Amino acid sequence: MATKDPETWMWERARAKLEQAERKQKSLFPPRRPGTRHPSWQPPVDIFEDANELWLLMAVPGVKLDSVALEIHSNRIVVRGERALPSAFRTATVHRIEIPHGRFERAVELPAGRYEFVEHKLRDGCLFLNLKKIH
Repeated sequence: MATKDPETWMWERARAKLEQAERKQKSLFPPRRPGTRHPSWQPPVDIFEDANELWLLMAVPGVKLDSVALEIHSNRIVVRGERALPSAFRTATVHRIEIPHGRFERAVELPAGRYEFVEHKLRDGCLFLNLKKIH
């Protein structure tokens, strides 16, 4: 049902365009199938820095710490892992899957410098990485 209120109409059109763009993106770049050797998704990441340290916060809900591998190559960190689909769901009828699962990999360029790992931990569905700057 169309509305005559310009503001409501504008937001309805914007939402419809976003949904259309998402459908088009998924049709052009379908996600890789879980179970393949290639990563099927990339987690989002935030990076924070002060004079001595760098912190990365990566959203990886449902990932176990022992399934995460970390590497630093020059000014680049690579995080690999896997989020398994719960076994109870493997034989269930799927109505919608929006939370990514399967292998993931995220390579992130770091600010110029040299780093060493201090700590990594999982909390509240996020991977926290703490890197110390080597001066």
